[in-house]
Amino acid sequence: MKNQNENLKQDESKQPRMHRGASHYLFQNARELREKMTLAECILWEELKMKKLDGFKFRRQHPIGIHILDFYCHHKKLGVELNGGYHDDENQKELDRIRTKILNRQNIKIIRFKNEAVINQLDSVLREVKTELNLGDHE
Repeated sequence: MKNQNENLKQDESKQPRMHRGASHYLFQNARELREKMTLAECILWEELKMKKLDGFKFRRQHPIGIHILDFYCHHKKLGVELNGGYHDDENQKELDRIRTKILNRQNIKIIRFKNEAVINQLDSVLREVKTELNLGDHE
């Protein structure tokens, strides 16, 4: 039994901290989500990919633990979440708050935008993301 526990600890230590133990299933789900991005996600991704935003690298549909973040900058530990209409539901708002708290406990800052804001006020959204990136580390 001791050898099994030691092997588990070694395996855990080899996992990238960037993914925080995300499962194979979650990676597969993230891959599928990348293929089915919403209009708002596509618009924002065009501005974030290839280090276009102040040289910071973002990943899209990034697995962390049991969650998949819409966009994630590992260097700054900043997650950007886009919310469609179903996020206006009170039950969903509570789930979002819980999810944010869990990620905050892992020193990941989460900022949220409505899809409509990305589509209609992209400059404002990008300014807010830049502000968060330039605040310093979120640890």
